Amino acid sequence: MGQAFVSPRWTNLSLPTGAPVNRPTAIPAPAPDVLYSHAEAVRVFSDPVPYLHAWDLQSRLHEERVRNQVPDTVLILEHRPVYTLGRRTTVSHWGGNASLLCENGAELHYVNRGGSVTFHGPGQIVVYPVIKVDRHATGPRQLVWLLEEIIVQLLSLWNITGHRIPGKPGVWVMTPAPEKIAFVGIRIERGVTLHGCALNVDLDVTPFHRIHPCGFSDCRITSMAAVCQKAISLDPVKQELAQLCRGILKLDGPAVLDTD
Repeated sequence: MGQAFVSPRWTNLSLPTGAPVNRPTAIPAPAPDVLYSHAEAVRVFSDPVPYLHAWDLQSRLHEERVRNQVPDTVLILEHRPVYTLGRRTTVSHWGGNASLLCENGAELHYVNRGGSVTFHGPGQIVVYPVIKVDRHATGPRQLVWLLEEIIVQLLSLWNITGHRIPGKPGVWVMTPAPEKIAFVGIRIERGVTLHGCALNVDLDVTPFHRIHPCGFSDCRITSMAAVCQKAISLDPVKQELAQLCRGILKLDGPAVLDTD
């Protein structure tokens, strides 16, 4: 059993006594790239991105967007296996044992988004908008609705009907009981967004069995592949999400493929 990797970035939640905490080494900020030369852009990553690398990129873009040094940008990517604990997480949502939760190699990070605990991994697509809210929505609630709408419209392209459930952000499918297929959790600082939404495309949902996803003990999880009963390639779904982000969020720039 390997030692769990737990991020110390936000300490509003406490680890149980004896839980291992490894401090990550400094990660250099990625070099400026082609998206800076465009008006507004969607940046699509071809390979899974470690969570902290994606977070550092978000943070840098966020600071530069606040200063009007870069345009609104949306990142579309996959993560390597990682559990993230939002601001509403309690120990009962994930058991409090970091070593047990991460025994199969997943990382664990406290994050400053809304919501509770969730899992990200290969086969799930994450959408991170780093945008000025007042240019796209009347406020946080409408922005969450827009992110959900991106997922709902994407699912419709695959003949899947996505549903909203009042009081439970995200997108659900009825099979016939509600099963969660997409998650939404954002943070707004100085008028600019962080975090975003995640869609289960074709992944093993077993890691969700170790937690109470989004804080709900009875939350059943599914994926597009499970609903369609066939394997689904992520590349076309990423491109469809990119086009829907451009349309629904009214972004003018192109979708840029990142192969680094």
